[in-house]
Amino acid sequence: MLRYLLLAAALLAAVPALAQSTPTDAFARGRKVVAQIDKIVTPRGVQDDFVATLGGVPQAVSVRGADRDNPILLFVHGGPGAVEMPMAWAFERDWEDYFTVVQWDQRAAGRSYAIEDKARLAPTLTFERYRDDAIELVELLCKKYGKRKIFLMGHSWGSAIGLAVAASRPDLLYAYIGVGQVIDFRDNEKRGFDWTLAQAHADHNEAAIKALEAIEPYPGPGPFDLAKVGIERQWSVHYGALAAYRDNAHFYYDATQLSPEYTPADLDAWTDGAQFTIRALLPQLGAISFKALNRLEVPVLFFLGRHDHTCDAGMAAAWLEELHAPAKQLVWFDDSAHLPMIEQPGRFFAALLGKVRPLAGR
Repeated sequence: MLRYLLLAAALLAAVPALAQSTPTDAFARGRKVVAQIDKIVTPRGVQDDFVATLGGVPQAVSVRGADRDNPILLFVHGGPGAVEMPMAWAFERDWEDYFTVVQWDQRAAGRSYAIEDKARLAPTLTFERYRDDAIELVELLCKKYGKRKIFLMGHSWGSAIGLAVAASRPDLLYAYIGVGQVIDFRDNEKRGFDWTLAQAHADHNEAAIKALEAIEPYPGPGPFDLAKVGIERQWSVHYGALAAYRDNAHFYYDATQLSPEYTPADLDAWTDGAQFTIRALLPQLGAISFKALNRLEVPVLFFLGRHDHTCDAGMAAAWLEELHAPAKQLVWFDDSAHLPMIEQPGRFFAALLGKVRPLAGR
């Protein structure tokens, strides 16, 4: 796309200067290049960065779009604690010609982690509170930008929040879009583990087999164990469950270094916030399931990577097949796993434009 050609040309022009600078200086220069390219300059554009108080807790919000008359699309990030704001520059700019896109650092995540007292935050970290924060944010966005409804997109952990919002407040949404949709956390972990162990056996990878068999039964009864989850993720990522055809996701996480919206201090806060959040929420995840939910009063679209075994795509597709909704659609991304928005950004944008954007006319 034109945007990526411009970015590549700008970075190539900067290579001589970057090579002579320190790594910190190089990233700072790169962030300036990206910021210049991504700057919203259209007369009716919006580029807002503000703190919203949701459930009594201040949280960081970024709003960007070329025309404020466009419908709002709120992206609810994964994790818990895995913010999308610092890597969104790598895939979001094209969306902003047709949507006003909102990135939100949830409570205790990313930039939001640094602006609230941790002792006060800890007891508030419940799934229901995240759902209610999202509802408050949607209401705030509608009021602030003069909208009746918005689109809500949930990714991974954020897809659980998003589905809960769609069930609770369908009146606020044009449609719900689930990306890397989770349906049942405990069943999802079991399926992901079984797939990963099968890959290790097929690969005759004795180190992986030994490590995985040592944590059986996985995830087992009771609260999830962080150390066991870490071992499963190490090998599932190695076999492409997070990013298809890749044994790591460095390309995705390294994009944060060029984010014009995140400073190095913000990136440190992201790491600290993710650790803080996952330790608080992990014991709760095993109880979260949408298997009993079979009806929604809002159009539902699932954007699923064919190779996603981080949040099992087959389970999500089967659940959607049984769902009763005013409209529903499944969009497969055949060369993606859990990150289709950046693994296949062109096809993802085309699906947003062709299948989501027309629903704003409802």
